[in-house]
Amino acid sequence: MGLFFEDLEIGQVFPTPARTITEADVVNFAGVSGDFNPVHTDEEYARGTLFGRRVAHGLLILAMLTGLRLRTGVFEGTLIAWLEIRNYRFLKPVFPGDTIRGETEIVEKRETSRPDRGVVVQRVRVFNQRGELVQEGEFVTLVRRRDG
Repeated sequence: MGLFFEDLEIGQVFPTPARTITEADVVNFAGVSGDFNPVHTDEEYARGTLFGRRVAHGLLILAMLTGLRLRTGVFEGTLIAWLEIRNYRFLKPVFPGDTIRGETEIVEKRETSRPDRGVVVQRVRVFNQRGELVQEGEFVTLVRRRDG
């Protein structure tokens, strides 16, 4: 069981495991999302872009962050729902072969009118293998209360 609303403290930081972005990840995401933009799928085309090569979909990296966060167990069985993604920024490209990791910092908590849940705002960050910040934003979530 993950952490309940009462267990979370402002300033707590939870790092995720790392994951390398593979060619299969990019191809599969293109298929699932329908986003076949050539900057993701055509090496020759991508060479002529500001990236100089194919880049992973930004939303693929965001989706992977959610999976990496799940692997920490912090919200296992206690996260009720996402309410909002705020101020999410895609700061640097991520390429096939890059390895990403994330971190979650608790930045705000507030009780709701319902005694079984509270709102938790988390600042999330994604870093590449060089420690460069590639994405960041805030997730606003409903989290179970222990006695709810």
